Amino acid sequence: VIYCDIKEQIHLSLGANVNEMVITWATLCRSESAYVQYGNESFNGVVTGISSKFVDGGRQKRKIYIHRVILRNLMEAKQYHYTCINDEYASEKYSFTTLKDGSNWSPRFAIIGDLGLVNALSLPLIAKEVSENRYDIIFHDGDLAYDLHSKNAKVGDAFLRLIEPVAAYVPYMTAPGNHEEKYNFSNYDNRFTMIDGKTGSKNNHFYSFNIGPAHIISFSTEFYYFTNYGSHQIRSQYEWLKNDLREANLPRNREKRPWIITFGHRPMYCSNEKTECREMNNLVRKGIKQIDKFNTWLYGIEDLFFEYGVDVSFWAHLHSYERLWPVYNHQVYNGSFNAPYTNPRAPVHIITGYAVRHFKSFHSNHKRYLQGNDESSYKFIQNPLPWSAMRVSDYGYTRMTIVNKTDLVIDQVSATKGKVFDEIRIVKNFHGPYKKIIN
Repeated sequence: VIYCDIKEQIHLSLGANVNEMVITWATLCRSESAYVQYGNESFNGVVTGISSKFVDGGRQKRKIYIHRVILRNLMEAKQYHYTCINDEYASEKYSFTTLKDGSNWSPRFAIIGDLGLVNALSLPLIAKEVSENRYDIIFHDGDLAYDLHSKNAKVGDAFLRLIEPVAAYVPYMTAPGNHEEKYNFSNYDNRFTMIDGKTGSKNNHFYSFNIGPAHIISFSTEFYYFTNYGSHQIRSQYEWLKNDLREANLPRNREKRPWIITFGHRPMYCSNEKTECREMNNLVRKGIKQIDKFNTWLYGIEDLFFEYGVDVSFWAHLHSYERLWPVYNHQVYNGSFNAPYTNPRAPVHIITGYAVRHFKSFHSNHKRYLQGNDESSYKFIQNPLPWSAMRVSDYGYTRMTIVNKTDLVIDQVSATKGKVFDEIRIVKNFHGPYKKIIN
């Protein structure tokens, strides 16, 4: 009998509410049992997990065994310790703190995009801040590992080991990027566990959850670009997104959680060369043009976000940082000349896709894996467009604090200097559809 004595790639994600936490981990051999022991002080709680065999689509058809446990009926704002166990062999001991309930508190996010293995300059800084209890959520806005499937999914294994000092302690939430596409997103779908806060079901491509005074939405921009897997998911996601936004805008819901914040990988706007977001009518922003006499566009995201008053949209993909003025349909809708982010009249877009450049090689467990994809960063066009407020090519990540129902602070941190180089405070005395504000 071969026992799985090494538990690895341990990472957390949110459950359906603040009283739940999901723990996902992997073993490289099959085990007879998988469970988590946990508790506040003593490890007196035991929850049995669900195990599944994942077969990577690469030539070797490597088998990875994924284990999931949902801890339920947790107390809010409490620290819990836990260990993952397979076949009586336990992992190291880890801990997490559950979220506070209600809307009268200030959630803190670290936001990264396009993070791989080598030259991951942002990760040590974030890990240090996690150890200092600085964050409630880590959000990875697509393009993980470069790539999860590479080298028969050994790159994915190494990446999840790399983020464990962060992801085993703070919920590590994700959105899919274009680099997750291989084998119909199978590595991404199998390795992560994103739970929709309303249905309680797993959906790594689009889901939403509530935290403090905010409603958070994660969705896939990749459905628009990888229609070889079918186009029905564009409509399915769009209808889900519309219904989710409609419910978030019910008076009782918008009053309790006025901030609506979205995460998607490919931006609607950017001022980078040779990329789809430079196109006036790109797929994410405008949707799919119909062949009819009315030139109808279907499933465009921008009109939906404007109609339902999305406050902030985060993007990645471009390996650069760009902050936009409040913008809709390529027009700037600042709150005022002197205070553009006070009562803005359109969503604020932030592109934070430069946690790391792609890499050529890395070392893991004394073996050398070569990475064939070395995609360079996208250069900025020479003259910024009117809606571009700031743009920087540098390694870094974003901090976001949702201070209260009216104030939200976004900091951009340089990973090379370890300092904040851009900061804005968005102040909104009214949250809701922008048509009411403009009209």
